[in-house]
Amino acid sequence: MPQQNKNKKKSIGLMICTALVIGNMIGSGIFLLPASLAKYGGVSIFGWLASAVGAIMTALVFVRLSRKFPRQGGPYRYAYDNFGSLAGFSVAWSYWISIWCGNAAIAVAAVSYLGVFFPTLNAQPIYAVVVAFILIWSLTLLNMRGVREAGVFQLMATILKMVPLIMIGIAAFFVFEPQAFEPFNPTNQPLHTSIAATAALTLWAFLGMESATIPADNVKNPGFTIPRATIIGVLVTAAVYISSQLAVMSVVPNAQLQASGAPFADAASMIWGSWAGDIVAIGAIISCVGALNGWILLQGQVPMTAARDKLFPKILADKNKDGVSKAALIISSFIVTLLVAANYHDGLVSFFTFAIMVSTLGIFVPYVLSIAAELKSIFSDWNIKKQLLNLTTTLFALGYCCWAISGIGSKSMLWGVVLILSGLPIYLVMSRNIKQNISQ
Repeated sequence: MPQQNKNKKKSIGLMICTALVIGNMIGSGIFLLPASLAKYGGVSIFGWLASAVGAIMTALVFVRLSRKFPRQGGPYRYAYDNFGSLAGFSVAWSYWISIWCGNAAIAVAAVSYLGVFFPTLNAQPIYAVVVAFILIWSLTLLNMRGVREAGVFQLMATILKMVPLIMIGIAAFFVFEPQAFEPFNPTNQPLHTSIAATAALTLWAFLGMESATIPADNVKNPGFTIPRATIIGVLVTAAVYISSQLAVMSVVPNAQLQASGAPFADAASMIWGSWAGDIVAIGAIISCVGALNGWILLQGQVPMTAARDKLFPKILADKNKDGVSKAALIISSFIVTLLVAANYHDGLVSFFTFAIMVSTLGIFVPYVLSIAAELKSIFSDWNIKKQLLNLTTTLFALGYCCWAISGIGSKSMLWGVVLILSGLPIYLVMSRNIKQNISQ
């Protein structure tokens, strides 16, 4: 009987694992980012290219780490096992904050595209907030049923969302217009500054490359499945992002793009007609809902794993050892709804941009400490012939993450730092409890 339960727990295979990676990366980012990037003009394409290369290098780090540490928690586990409890707590807390902000942004993006069919949502913020709440809590209830159920939903959503994105990506080969990318650098900032600013935004679209590493206890043959799901997911996502961005910028005038709440739907309408815009809008809604589902899954998994190690309050652990923490899911979604309600008056695009900047800063700590864990592993088993390529890609990933984060604005940086530091009192209390339990 125990062995049977153990086999039942391993409920995620390669297809669902890859869908989790692609679904979490291809969410709201690609569907609203063209509006956020429009003010940077043609230089934004270089931000996409830089982020694509940087994401691949960073994904290779997670691939190697997932082979060495195929255990629940992903970046949290790498930090905790290599650098101790403070590093593990810092990763879990920062990652959790990143998910809060990211899920708020995704919910906003989903409502924005629903506004294509229900204009009242864009005209009356109170209705938009209510619909965002319904989305958040419906998916929270789904995830409370179990990892398997959430994973199957993610697979279906990923398949459906890819259709309109591939359509737009293919259209790029027919509608590409070089003049649409002029002026190339309208902000008149130094070129490296403008590219860094766009990279800070586009990096958020690649967040989630590590998604397959987090629910490792539920993954079949994690040493095989997680690396392959990660690489396939990042390569597919990068190709879809860059091709579709070229198409949108080619057909939607820059001024209209900056104010658009549904840039992909606008582009499809201009290429094929209003019917295509409606199809793409439906695809965008499915994409956002799928991504929100995947990140809600992780918003429960990250604090649950830290609670198992007694770094987070015990209430956040999975009480029935079934791999799902209902308390973590409920608390997380409650915070996400507060973020949406408190900031919706700023407008869709402005709040979306602010939220993804804070989310990107939150993910910076987990990424950097994961890279540090890989560097430690490389130097502990140093062999120039064996490790030189690994060292090169790891250092490139570190440089990319530091460079991309430099483009975050002062407001987002301030909020992000305050939120990250706010976890220190919790760590002090939890570490004191651990020492007291040991002494007793």
